[in-house]
Amino acid sequence: MKCEKEEQITLWINNEMTEAERKAFEKHLGECPACAQELKAEQQLWNMIGELPAPQPSADMRVRFDAMLEDFKASHQPKANALSRIGSKLKLLWSFQPGMQLAYTVILVVIGIGLGSLLKRGGSDQVTRAELAEVTTKLKDMNETMMLALIENPSASERIRGVSYTEKIKTANKEVIDALLSTLNNDQNVNVRLVTLEALTQYTYDASVREGLVKSIAQQDSPLMQAALADVMLKLQEKRSVQSFRKLLEQKDLDKSIRGKIEETITKLI
Repeated sequence: MKCEKEEQITLWINNEMTEAERKAFEKHLGECPACAQELKAEQQLWNMIGELPAPQPSADMRVRFDAMLEDFKASHQPKANALSRIGSKLKLLWSFQPGMQLAYTVILVVIGIGLGSLLKRGGSDQVTRAELAEVTTKLKDMNETMMLALIENPSASERIRGVSYTEKIKTANKEVIDALLSTLNNDQNVNVRLVTLEALTQYTYDASVREGLVKSIAQQDSPLMQAALADVMLKLQEKRSVQSFRKLLEQKDLDKSIRGKIEETITKLI
């Protein structure tokens, strides 16, 4: 049975606990073999990811960035605000800085300055909601651009980082969803697929996502993915998955523990 304190492992690894919380959790680790084992597994995973080489940004990322920057500058040029004045400096910085993460951080700062400028003008220019919505849209577009660029990176750690940008994309468009489903079904790294599955669960209000998750069951050969999909389908009460799980049970080489989990999932769904 899963320990309810397993959710605190990530907080411990990221040093996001108070001193009292940390001491209490470390005491729990000494008493709970399941949590201790899970912590060891997560540490090994992130250590492995940290050793992977950091790739250079692709030419496609440069084109996407420049296009978005030009569009953003053009849309704010008539207002002659702080954002339009900083735009040229940002592009110059990009030409000297090959690090994609830095470029992304800088443009967020620039957009933030533009937003602050709009808010300060409120009394004189009567800032409209449309202007604020436009800035918010630009932020969303940047997150989508980063995700789509990183998700195709040869480095597994960068693909995981790319998927993590979905946390900032509350409403995903078709391009984002299609990219995530493709990664879920085709990525060679099981850790990337697991993270992608978790990301997709926040978009299950979309019928195409639910359908994609059901179809993905037949394409997964990893016991970890099969178990994770069983949990997701059960949580969603997605009865359409029963047929896919039954087909999975027909595989003679199916892991015994997974077989039992799938049988239990089917029983709870029908």
